[in-house]
Amino acid sequence: MSFDPKDLFSRRAFLAGTAAALGAPALAQTGTTEMESAISRSVQRNISSFRAADWRPHFSSLRNGAILVDISSRALHFWDEDGQTKFLFPSSIPMSEELTRRGRTRVVRKVEGPDWRPTPSMLKRNPNWPSYVPPGPDNPLGTHALYLGWTYYRIHGTHDTRKIGRRSSNGCIGLYNEHIAQLFARAKVGTQVLVI
Repeated sequence: MSFDPKDLFSRRAFLAGTAAALGAPALAQTGTTEMESAISRSVQRNISSFRAADWRPHFSSLRNGAILVDISSRALHFWDEDGQTKFLFPSSIPMSEELTRRGRTRVVRKVEGPDWRPTPSMLKRNPNWPSYVPPGPDNPLGTHALYLGWTYYRIHGTHDTRKIGRRSSNGCIGLYNEHIAQLFARAKVGTQVLVI
């Protein structure tokens, strides 16, 4: 589909662009009603599990801020210590239940421009992977990483935005690079983390 600046605010251009973003570029050639129906079905599937949460059932206080990762809704929630600032981000989650760790931990280190070394179990499953990737655009940890108190577990950005909203990680929680940058600026060493 080619872009015409005159179509920037047209309903059909919006629907065609949304259809393409949802992985259905062929819908750009269909009628508006068919596109609306397909987009609605796709959005309903995605939105149904993505829900907001309150911090009170999960944390006794917001001291040092709080991060809640909800595996079932594939969402990361952050509350600042003041209780007034809240972020809700879509996330990638572990590929399987065996790779998923739940429970309480905290942020123990923050790194801008992280490097990456696959864990021994990752290399066993994927022997052709490199043993080290320096910081940069191809780094699987993206632009920023929050290291957790659990060995090998992080909340980080991703260079592959197709992973967000999916079961796609080897255990970590992934965010769009723009979102991890926002979280990185607010979270601190000591921020409490709960994965449910």
